[in-house]
This record gives sequence, C-alpha cells and structure tokens, in this order.
Amino acid sequence: MLYVAVRAARRAGDMIARAFDERDGLKVQQKTDRDYVTDVDQRAEAAILREISRHYPDHGIVGEEMDRHVNPKASVQWYIDPLDGTTNFIHGYPHFAVSIAAWKDGKPLLAVIHDPIRNETFEARNGNGAFLNRRRLRVSRQSRSDHALFASGLPSYQREHIDLFEKRMQRCMHSVDSYRRGGSAALDLAYVAAGRLDAYWEAGLKSWDIAAGYLLVQEAGGMATDLNGSSVDLDKGDILATNALLHDSFIDLLRV
Repeated sequence: MLYVAVRAARRAGDMIARAFDERDGLKVQQKTDRDYVTDVDQRAEAAILREISRHYPDHGIVGEEMDRHVNPKASVQWYIDPLDGTTNFIHGYPHFAVSIAAWKDGKPLLAVIHDPIRNETFEARNGNGAFLNRRRLRVSRQSRSDHALFASGLPSYQREHIDLFEKRMQRCMHSVDSYRRGGSAALDLAYVAAGRLDAYWEAGLKSWDIAAGYLLVQEAGGMATDLNGSSVDLDKGDILATNALLHDSFIDLLRV
C-alpha cells in the first residue's frame, strides 16, 4: 500500500511541478471566501484516485476536491489533499505538497507527503518509522520553549475564530523564540517530523490536511494531539505536534 501511495503522490507531484512553471493559463475558482481550487488540484486528485482505486477498489476515499465520499463504511479510508498550499501555488510561492494517508478502523496505517519542488518525499508506515527520501527522520531534541521554532496558521475559511487565534498566538510569541507561517499544514507537520520545526499547531483544519502528517510526527518520535492534549479528531481538525520535551509547555501556552 505504501508503494502505491508514494507512486500516486509522485505522479501527481510531477503534474503539479510542470504546471507551476506554466501558470499563465491557470484556471482558478473560488470555492468559498478565501478558499480556492485550480484545475491543477482537480487533475492531480483525479490521478491519485485512479491509482488508488485501481489497486484497492473496496477502500474508502476522502479527497479535498471530491464531491462525495467513496465507500464511507469501508474499514480502510484514504485521505487525499492533491495540492496542500493552493494559495501559495497560485501566487508562485514554491511551498506546497501532495498529501496522502490511509487509516484503518480509525487508526493511521501509512502516510506520504511529497514536495514536488524540492523533490522531497516524506513517508511513514505504522510501527516502521518515518523517512525522507529513504533517510530516517527524528523530531528535534529542543527542550526549551524559549529556544523553539514553531509554525501555525489561521485557515482562510476560519476567520470567525481570529480572536481566539490571536490570543493563542500572542502567548506563543511572548514565550517562544521564533515563528514561521508556511501556508501548508502538511509540510509543517512533515517539518516537525524532520526536526526542522520544533512545534506546529493549528485549529479547524480538514481531515486531509492532517491525516498524513499526524502519523509522520508519531513515527519520527514526536507527539501529535489536539490542542488540549487529547487524541486528535480528524473531523474537528485541531492539532498540536511537537517533540515529547516541549508538548506540555505548548499545551499550557494554548490554553486560553
């Protein structure tokens, strides 16, 4: 299954990378306020769906651009974000990824996050560790929040929660060393797994935004919970990912 996911992610990534160099003819639609989709998102997702459905026709599939949930009662469910970071892509900002995950009976099986611009493929299988281009990943060893580098972001479709976001951000900015806003939840989580970020948190995301990164962080020796330290609910979309040394500190900072 992991091989199929990696192949699907790389094929979609090749399509996205080619389109990134030819954005003059890009077709952009606005799904909701500040939430966009391009023809590239749709073509990349279709390619991924074909690959998965060809090998696993009985599995369930949830995709960002899909108009329905395929086989919603199947024990294995795939979560697909064909282009996480569409706004970056539209603006020519080279920070976006393909994200694919499979979960069985509510538990993660495998994860792939592929950055087509840097040609970096993050992958994990439950119980077998996390890897970047076949090299094993480990989360950072930073133990002090005042030395930590964290990432976050307010989803464009969650503007009604901006006051709560600002309260949490203010507490973090007063206590943590530095902040990054990449614009791709999948890559932020992959970067925590790789030790490039010490922590990442965000609220109100979609299941396909976090399903892959969640497993990557855990398999790299990190912790991924909701913002209160409880188990992640994919439908709610709140996530805090850190190493074990920083987790309690960030839970305290986010308690508003």
